[in-house]
Amino acid sequence: MIKRLFNKEINSITVAAILVALSSLVSRLLGVLRDRILAGQFGAGATLDAYYAAFRVPDLIFNLLVLGALSAGLIPVFTYLIKDFKGTITNLFGLENTEAWRLINNTLNLMLISLGLLSLLGIIFAEPLIKTIIAPGFSPELQARTAALSRIMFLSPILLAVSSIFSGVLQSFKRFFVYSLAPIMYNIGIIIGALFLVPLWGIYGLAWGVVAGALLHMLIQMPTVFALGYKYAPILDLADKNLRKIITMMVPRTLSLAVSQLNLVVITAIASGLTVGSLTVFNLANNLQYFPIGIFGISFAIAAFPALSAAANDNKKMVRDFSWTFRQILFFIVPSTILLLVLRAQIVRVILGSGQFSWDATTLTFNTLGYFSISLFAQATIPLLIRVFYAREDSKTPFIIGLISVAANVFLAFYFSARLGVGGLALSFSLANIINFVLLWLLLHFTLGDLNEGKIFISVIKFSLAGLVCGFVAQEMKGIIWPLIDMTKFWGVLVQGAVAGFSGLIAYAILCALLRSEEMASFIASAKSRLLRIMAKNPPTSIESIEEP
Repeated sequence: MIKRLFNKEINSITVAAILVALSSLVSRLLGVLRDRILAGQFGAGATLDAYYAAFRVPDLIFNLLVLGALSAGLIPVFTYLIKDFKGTITNLFGLENTEAWRLINNTLNLMLISLGLLSLLGIIFAEPLIKTIIAPGFSPELQARTAALSRIMFLSPILLAVSSIFSGVLQSFKRFFVYSLAPIMYNIGIIIGALFLVPLWGIYGLAWGVVAGALLHMLIQMPTVFALGYKYAPILDLADKNLRKIITMMVPRTLSLAVSQLNLVVITAIASGLTVGSLTVFNLANNLQYFPIGIFGISFAIAAFPALSAAANDNKKMVRDFSWTFRQILFFIVPSTILLLVLRAQIVRVILGSGQFSWDATTLTFNTLGYFSISLFAQATIPLLIRVFYAREDSKTPFIIGLISVAANVFLAFYFSARLGVGGLALSFSLANIINFVLLWLLLHFTLGDLNEGKIFISVIKFSLAGLVCGFVAQEMKGIIWPLIDMTKFWGVLVQGAVAGFSGLIAYAILCALLRSEEMASFIASAKSRLLRIMAKNPPTSIESIEEP
């Protein structure tokens, strides 16, 4: 049973997206638990500021080398190589010398060498990097602590590089279940560090937890990748045409990520000069707003990417897949945005308001979260828009647009942070993402022509109307619940937020159904189909277990 689940191929974008979304939900919930533990133990202060700043350089290295190759080049090229002449994905088990597995080993070995050297340089020069670039506003003592944390974390990009290449293999073979477990394991590693290593080694236990999470991220995927027929080989052929194709495709993507990472470095540097705890507040609020983005935006974009890559030469099919996926993302993101705005105080207090996390930190965090929420629609759909360009082997356009939006973000960050503090950083981030979204959409329209905008517009109108009702109902329920419970207690805030949120979602679903939302009908049909398949495999065992009609 477990083996079949790990190795099962999932061809439906809907089923794959739901599966990735569910695992993303679990991962995000673990991330929420992680942030609650961190906020409760350390509060919004200098210690967590150092922890988040220490992430910046290792994360930069990973994003530049690994994500650039994986998202822009590896999956499209590898997917093409594993198809047979009919366009069907083939199982390569036992074919040790296939062109496809040679490409994986080539890419893997190049990544290990490159990341190993860069990580070594990062370990050696961690302190000057922190002092001059990452956190110039920190005190000398805090800079030294940040550098020590960063040296430990430099081990994680090497492990994540291997794991991410395995992820590319699993996505190409549409083995989404095991792929979707990797982020869960990553957060489990960090939580282990927070709960068991921090009491032993202090804040450095968190850094080792990050390394443990990266290791678990890799180990969970290895059995399925090897079951698909992969065997490691010490191959490094820079002249290989497929590797060169990936490198060619990844260069603009890497430059795009470099600009994006530069943006985060600038934000980190600015935050280091603001009130102590600003960097922690920015990261905690960003993690909260990323919850629906990861569950819906990223999940659907990941699930749709193989199909978009397969339709690279069929504009009509690509537009159909894009339009459907785009509308599905918005179907979930609109109520998420509304509820995040209406219930942001309750969300922050319930999730982070414990231990050392003060009410002032709570207020600052939920205000910052409000600024982030403005661009939730853009942040959730940009991954899909970018993947359409990648599927067409065009990574230059997203790079140029990303460069423009990041330049805007840096300019706006300096302007708004001087007036709004850490909230200004979130506002500038949101405005830059909206600029990014608009430019990507316009250029995609010029490239592919009609993007089914008419159908998308109708869906957006329905979602917006339902979203307004959702927000109104949630706001009214807050007022109804408030006098009935003790709002000074954790459970009181939780009950108020949960009842208001659930009521808003019910109103949203009802109105979408009344407006005959195609996306609502598709979601219900997919859920029913999945449930019927599960019931068919596990029929009732007695008459009592059969429901009456």
